[in-house]
Formats: sequence, C-alpha cells, structure tokens
Amino acid sequence: MGYKVVVAGATGNVGREMLNILAEREFPADEVVALASRRSLGTEVSYGDKTLKCKDIEGFDFSGYDIALFAIGSDATKQYAPIAAKAGCVVIDNSSLYRYDPEIPLVVPEVNPEAVDGYIKKNIIANPNCSTAQMVVALKPLHDRAKIKRVVVSTYQSVSGSGKEGIDELWDQTKGLYVPGQEKEPKKFTKQIAFNVIPHIDVFMEDGSTKEEWKMVAETKKIVDPAIKVTATCVRVPVFVGHSEAINLEFEEFLDEDEARDILREAPGILVVDKREDGGYVTPVECVGDYATFISRIRQDSTIENGLNLWCVSDNLRKGAALNAVQIAETLGKRCLKKG
Repeated sequence: MGYKVVVAGATGNVGREMLNILAEREFPADEVVALASRRSLGTEVSYGDKTLKCKDIEGFDFSGYDIALFAIGSDATKQYAPIAAKAGCVVIDNSSLYRYDPEIPLVVPEVNPEAVDGYIKKNIIANPNCSTAQMVVALKPLHDRAKIKRVVVSTYQSVSGSGKEGIDELWDQTKGLYVPGQEKEPKKFTKQIAFNVIPHIDVFMEDGSTKEEWKMVAETKKIVDPAIKVTATCVRVPVFVGHSEAINLEFEEFLDEDEARDILREAPGILVVDKREDGGYVTPVECVGDYATFISRIRQDSTIENGLNLWCVSDNLRKGAALNAVQIAETLGKRCLKKG
C-alpha cells in the first residue's frame, strides 16, 4: 500500500518539478493529486507518463491523504497548510512561512534527516531556501570533520528563483536589447537583469542586509549548527536556472584541501568536479536537471589560519526546492510513516 500525495501549486515552476521528480524517483504513491488556484482549474500537468487535471485547492478535502507538497507561496500556505495538517496530511512546505518556527523542522535530508521526526508537533515540515539548501549539503561533511567557525558566501542566483516572471523578464529584456521597439523596462527586478547583475534579492532589512541574506544565516544555524557564524551577499544574475555560490570557510582546526576533496567525494548528494585546467569545474548550465550539488575550485585560503575556498553549483528548482521536498517525503516515509 503506497502513499496518497497532494502537490499544491502544480502549475508553477516548482510544482511541476515536484511532479516530475516524484515520477522520476518512483516515489511509492498510489494516488497523486494536482492542486492549483481556481483560475487554473482543469489545467493539465504531467506526472510521468500520466496527465493530471488540476483541482481547486479551495475547499479541497485533505482527509485520507498522507503527504502534501506545497509550492504556493507564504500567503496561500498560511491559509491552507493548517487545514491539511489538521486533516492528518503531513505538509512539506517550500515557502518561507514556517522555516523559523522552533516547533517545525527545517530539513535537508543529507544533513539533518533525524529532524523529520519533529513533524509530529504540527504535522508540517519546512523546506529551506534554495541558496541555503545547496550550501549546507557541502558544509555538513566538512563541519563534521573540522568544525566550521565562519562562512562567507557570495551567491550568483538565477532568475528562476523569482518564478516565471523572472524568467520571462530576462528573456524579454535580452530580446529587447537587439530588436528595436521590443525594449522592456524592469518590472520584476529593481534594475535591468539582461547582461547585468543585481546585488539585491528580497527586501532590505534595518542592518543593510537583504532578507535573502538573513535567510541563509538563520537557516544554516538551524540546520547545521547554531554556533556557525555566517555572512552572505546574494546577487541575482542573468542565468535562467542554476544557483552558484563562492564559499569561504574558516575551521577550528586545519583541514587540508586534498582531504576536503576526498570528504566531499564521499558525501551524499555531492559530485566533485575539480580539475585545475580549463573547464575543469561546473557552471549553472551544466547542472540543470541534475539531482547533485556540484563542488569545484576547492583550495586552501592562505589569508587565514584554517581556511578553504570552494565553488558550489546546483539546480535551484531541484535541490533548491522540488527535489529536497521529495527527499523529505522519502525520509518521512522511511523513518516515520512506513508505508509503500
């Protein structure tokens, strides 16, 4: 007997990826239901070799369903997640709404799978921010070996992290720069994104950091270790899919770059591609559609006593969102629900 699964937000970028990954990984589901807003009622979405027609989330009865993957944003999640949870359906939420609630686990299965057990408090599990998810997969095995004191990370985040509107704006602006009369002013982003980079993701906070940067700090502490110091600069770049991160690490004890490379090669969810030659590293274009978090450019930082630098790339719609949510569902099934 398998699981009865709901995917809420099935017409969006992340929702569609959730359906793709459930099918690809052969998640043991007896039934999968696609939900969306009323305006998308009847819209067809793919689930493996099947086609599902979207149902209206408003008034949907979650009773009898085991797991609901939510990709509908914080406002809608605030309305519908408690309804699903109360009906006995475990919600795995991709929005930021529940990430910082101490009673709701924030989970990256390669890093803290045991945290899934805490779902029982509210029947909800939170999926971390896309930029955090890939970074902590790389941090955890190194932290276990040499204990990380401080992380300095600069992100290069693709426009798909801001949804379909971001993808469309990059596409339209790029065309508009070459076709007279089709120029497009910034709408989704604060400045031109085509052939440009924007050091601004989410809203500004009082200390001058952005909410995206704050998320990376708070989530890394919750998932890996509250003692780790983290500082982040998050930048939007003209890439359609795939987030990249330049990460500088300071450890409590010395960790040789060769040992770090070996540790990462053995770590779950990671592929090391690190040749010191032209093209001997991974870029966002190459990671699209892949499950792995790719690590390249591993090298000693000679400016501090126990430092390393590395380059981290992952498909933000997969590991940064949909894949991690499905992996949480798999972990929940194995550790707690035990069906399928």
